Amino acid sequence: MKFVYKLRGLHCPTCASRIECDLSKTPGIEHVSLDLMGQTLSVEVDDASDPSHVYDQVCGVVHRYEPEVGVSPSAVGSLGDGTGGGDVSPSGPEVEEDEEDAVDLRWLIIGGILAVSSMILHGVQLVPFYVSLLLLFVSYVWLGWKVLLTAVRNLFRGRLFDEQFLMSLATVGAMAIGEYPEAVAVMLLYQIGEYFQGRAVGSSRRAISAMLDIRPDSVDVWRGGRLETVHPETVSVGEKIAVKPGARIALDGRVIEGSSRLDMRALTGESVPVHVSPGSVALSGAVNTSNALTLEVTHPYSDSTATKIVELMRGAGARKAKAEQFITTFARVYTPIVVTLAAVLCVIPPLTGLGSWEMWLHRALVFLVISCPCAVVISVPLTFFGGIGAASRRGILVRGANYLEALNHVTTFVFDKTGTLTRGCFEVTEIRPAPGASWEEVLTLAARAEVLSTHPIAVSLVEAAKSRLHLAHLDPATPYEELPGRGIRTQIARPDAPEPQTLLVGNARLMEEHQIEYAPCTELGTHVYVALQGRCLGSIVISDVIRPDSAEALSELHALGVRQCVMLSGDSAAIAQNVASQTGMDAVFAELMPEDKLTHLETILQHCLPGEKVAFVGDGINDAPSLARADVGIAMGGVGSDAAIQAADIVLMTDEPSRLPQALLVARKTRRIVIQNIAFALFVKAGLLILGALGMIGLWVAVFGDVGVMLLAVLNATRMIWQTHER
Repeated sequence: MKFVYKLRGLHCPTCASRIECDLSKTPGIEHVSLDLMGQTLSVEVDDASDPSHVYDQVCGVVHRYEPEVGVSPSAVGSLGDGTGGGDVSPSGPEVEEDEEDAVDLRWLIIGGILAVSSMILHGVQLVPFYVSLLLLFVSYVWLGWKVLLTAVRNLFRGRLFDEQFLMSLATVGAMAIGEYPEAVAVMLLYQIGEYFQGRAVGSSRRAISAMLDIRPDSVDVWRGGRLETVHPETVSVGEKIAVKPGARIALDGRVIEGSSRLDMRALTGESVPVHVSPGSVALSGAVNTSNALTLEVTHPYSDSTATKIVELMRGAGARKAKAEQFITTFARVYTPIVVTLAAVLCVIPPLTGLGSWEMWLHRALVFLVISCPCAVVISVPLTFFGGIGAASRRGILVRGANYLEALNHVTTFVFDKTGTLTRGCFEVTEIRPAPGASWEEVLTLAARAEVLSTHPIAVSLVEAAKSRLHLAHLDPATPYEELPGRGIRTQIARPDAPEPQTLLVGNARLMEEHQIEYAPCTELGTHVYVALQGRCLGSIVISDVIRPDSAEALSELHALGVRQCVMLSGDSAAIAQNVASQTGMDAVFAELMPEDKLTHLETILQHCLPGEKVAFVGDGINDAPSLARADVGIAMGGVGSDAAIQAADIVLMTDEPSRLPQALLVARKTRRIVIQNIAFALFVKAGLLILGALGMIGLWVAVFGDVGVMLLAVLNATRMIWQTHER
């Protein structure tokens, strides 16, 4: 059983990691995942757990670290697990967060004016000493009372080594040795850093919320001859909806009246509007830019394109990359070590006669201020979050930071052929009847056998029969049995036969399995054989079209350092080899059953060097096992099956293989920024720690260095959040 909670007001990455860690150790809780950017907490427990008891456990742990954070069961729910339905409107949290930011800014400005004024008065001695001291004390309490209160509360709970404790100890220590202005300055600069950190997290959160806010809360539907404004969930398939100019489409549909241009950037990342007219498909999430449209709904709200995108992206922040996990662990170890070193620095040198207690206490306080690991703790998840957002703006949906990180290590791409490298739009190019049979009979029988199938080849046969034979309707042959990787077996009643006859429609393997003699086709294409009651009546040649950007995509992947691209296909060796040669494939395996694809993928995985990863790119139901087994599963989301999309780690909404190099570039830029932030923060802090221990810098420089490093790391991380299409 899974419960999802909204944690309103949670901004601290350190507290978030501690909440996640403590809850994972709580009896009865099997798995915990906290998404700081989404402010959601997912908790998995056994089915016998009491929901109210789980809620109390969550509240207890959350409020242990963040008493002011609001905990509420999330209506966003668990995306299909039955724990919630509907959505929380993003407008509410954003308004609350904006108001909270305004209050914090006013509070900080007042504190800053008090602090600066008191420090100036103290420095120039324009007022009596006790007056300036009182003003310094007031400004210190104004700025630091929350920090001090949290530190004391955590101290009684046995939790040291958090940033509140470090800042409280440093500033109280500075007060104790008479460095009053420095104590106030440290607290002021610390609060400035905290404010900008919160603003950065909030800005990132709003950017992603805006990206996911692609489902309107209402839709105009024609009922009883007039328009009614209702929630999209209440609209059924087949109903007609009106889409005004400038409105976002709420439900997938087919245009039946009007023509217009649709802004598809939220779905595909493409800035060029798409023209639609009667008969065109209009997807939910797109914006109608010009003329009014009337659509016939083709999918319910829960199965719409916009809903699928939102469900794919929600919770992405909870799937953490190894770099994030490392930084969290590092912070837990690093801070206690630095605090211990500060204590040693404070005690050992004066005991050995190397200086006064006051001097070494001051150096130890500088050490404490520098030791805060905020820069890397916040910037690393922020960078991955921005990388996921940058990918989504290109029509590349990444389910989590771990998959974005894994993409950096992919050295082998394994491709399905049909619907991935090719369009999957088949056309009947030739019909070859056997002696004694007609092409009309062969095509009609094939279409009747395939009319219930959604496979692209089946669709092409049905369309060819309707257009060439001028048939408005085809009666399906029953009972219908689909034989994976081979074809269809069914029965059909004929006027000249007393009983239904067995009809087989499929590839050569199906004919051989049933020991049916057939004349092999030599033309290039997919061959479909039609056999009735043990006799082959003829064959049909169907051709597919290679996607125009497939060759370019593979060329760019090779240029980016991908070692090999492999194609797995169920088609004949001739067809597969033809596609492979046109796209620049390094290796090809043909005439494979669905289970054979998985076997070949396993072999490729076993031959990879340590640290190397394999990505599988596919679109069909049969590709789902391979997508799930690969290190990184990538599905074509436009034409791909729901099974493939659900099994994939990354979804390409545009069905363009050329998005693969873009995904790789986003992943690599994300990694570069993560490495830059970690290296920069640790290098600067190491230098400042050494200078602080040698007495070459004071508390002012220390806090400037700490806050400055954090702000620079956060600003560097936000480069990914606001990145558009540049490489």
